[in-house]
Amino acid sequence: MSAEPCYERPMDRNLFSEEHDSFRKAFRQFAEREIVPNQNRWREQGQVDREVWRKAGAQGFLCTWMDEKYGGAGGDFLYATVVMEELARVYESGFAMGLHSDIIVPYIYSFGNEEQKQKWLPGCASGEIVTALGMTEPGTGSDLAAIATTAVKDGNDYVINGSKTFISNGQLCDIVVVAAKTDPNPENAHRGISLFVVEANRKGFVKGKRLHKMGMASQDTSELFFEDCRVPAANMLGVEGGGFMMMMQKLQQERLCVAIGAVAGAEQVLADTIEYTKERKAFGKPISKFQNTQFKLVESLAKVEVGRAYVDKVVAGHVAGQQLVKECSMAKFWTTDMAQEVIDTCLQFFGGYGYMLEYPVTRAFMDARVQRIYAGTNEIMKVIVAKQLGL
Repeated sequence: MSAEPCYERPMDRNLFSEEHDSFRKAFRQFAEREIVPNQNRWREQGQVDREVWRKAGAQGFLCTWMDEKYGGAGGDFLYATVVMEELARVYESGFAMGLHSDIIVPYIYSFGNEEQKQKWLPGCASGEIVTALGMTEPGTGSDLAAIATTAVKDGNDYVINGSKTFISNGQLCDIVVVAAKTDPNPENAHRGISLFVVEANRKGFVKGKRLHKMGMASQDTSELFFEDCRVPAANMLGVEGGGFMMMMQKLQQERLCVAIGAVAGAEQVLADTIEYTKERKAFGKPISKFQNTQFKLVESLAKVEVGRAYVDKVVAGHVAGQQLVKECSMAKFWTTDMAQEVIDTCLQFFGGYGYMLEYPVTRAFMDARVQRIYAGTNEIMKVIVAKQLGL
């Protein structure tokens, strides 16, 4: 089930131009042709096909914002927004296009030197290179300053030791942007982290088992291990010790990406639920005619539209180049809480079918739960906002 939302544009969304709308139409056709028919199989095998990355790259759907000289389409973040919204529309949580294009690749684009950009970016845009981001560790989540993975200088190389977990694209990845301690002094926790691009074929880089999760069944989330993994100093992004500040700069967009997906997902689930309540009957009439159903759906609609209005506002500011740490943090925690609540409300109307994995609403419920955890937990988002307020 993937009904057209009855309020696809709940307000006058002035964000998008005719070019963006044409791009949306093209990507929607791509999704219907290349993604939807394969979703069941992807969930069963625990990852998407490698070929779909190449197909997306060939049609210009990866790294849409990147300069053409590196193989990108030269667009803006709004094209990326379209991709994230359309993936939510077809309930696709495993094909991590937004993570690759709009969260990981920007590290190389913003902080890499020209040689590094020429080496990796064209492949990222074409889909020949799939990326992963190695931040989270078994004992460290949102507290990035506490990572234990080390990178010790040895001649012209760094030797990396440590482990990462919950890494999306962990099995498919060709390169990983790894955060590691180059200064073990605890007094330099924030100044002792560096970022390295590590190729998956390097000796000492081991892809661990694929992790089985509550949701996102087609996402190859994995453990990664670094065992005396020798990486050239030329693979460091930026300067030694600059990793923490780089991560802080890029987390704004990462959290906004989560908010975009949360709102779009809640919109689609609500649209499908509205249609379902018109069809499902109880006591001789559609359940949409019961006042409780109407009240619950209207309350959910209000939450979704408020979330949509705020996220669109933040997206517009982000595209304009504004620093929106507070706004992106608020958008992330509010929309993900809202999405979980709305999807739970919608699932109830499906009765027993809402507990069956064959129904998209069931998978959406499980997929949405992690949004309140990754990219920084919602509790951490509130700590960030409090600091922005000087509290």
